Amino acid sequence: MVTIKKPEEIATIRKGGKILAEVLNEIIKISKPGVTTIKIDQLAEKLITEKGGIPSFKNYRSHSGETPFPSTICASVNEQLVHTPASNYKLQDGDILTIDIGMKYPAKDGFFTDMAITIPIGNIPSETQKLIEVTKESLNKGISQIKEGNKLSDISRAIQDYVEGQGFSVVRQLVGHGVGYEVHEDPRIPNYVDSKYQDLVLKAGMVLAIEPMVNVGNPAVKSDGWTIVTDDGKLCAHFEHTVAVTKDGFKILTLP
Repeated sequence: MVTIKKPEEIATIRKGGKILAEVLNEIIKISKPGVTTIKIDQLAEKLITEKGGIPSFKNYRSHSGETPFPSTICASVNEQLVHTPASNYKLQDGDILTIDIGMKYPAKDGFFTDMAITIPIGNIPSETQKLIEVTKESLNKGISQIKEGNKLSDISRAIQDYVEGQGFSVVRQLVGHGVGYEVHEDPRIPNYVDSKYQDLVLKAGMVLAIEPMVNVGNPAVKSDGWTIVTDDGKLCAHFEHTVAVTKDGFKILTLP
């Protein structure tokens, strides 16, 4: 069921989103060659807790039999797309790092926000930089289609058309989602147009996690434990914002 948030709830989600964006900016500052992703994760957890939230990914399970996710952030490197637990891996010059981070705020009886960014570590080739820029811009293209009366497919089409027009591919096996009351809610929001997904007319008060996932090579991905990696081993990128649908457009809730 797709939920409609009340204005006062969206205001609280926006407050949490602002905090989350500030935390992300702080952990980006230490994301440099030689730093382990677990160090970045530890700082993220410390900052979220100090600011009155709790990490929404740590100990997350999509079902009761699943092993709880072990870290505050997903710290995916190079061909790793999403869901990579933080570890003792030391970032290297030329890597790209995707940080996916979520928070419940306030910690008690709060609301969930979710965001992601892909960043260069040290010096990267121009083609890799293009991958990052195209993925970031595809997020902007998708968000630009958000307003009451438009459809989910308008978001999907804008992302897919832009990404494929730039020579990259859109991941099919993972999609965006609703967010707010839970970490993941309806609706599922694909980054490509596919008739198997139910289209939906957007209504004011919906809160959506828009998250294009883009590959250099073919769109297929596979599981490596928790981590989802590109099937062909080529690079990938991921950007995400939590966005509210308004009467006349949208409001990005995960901005500093």
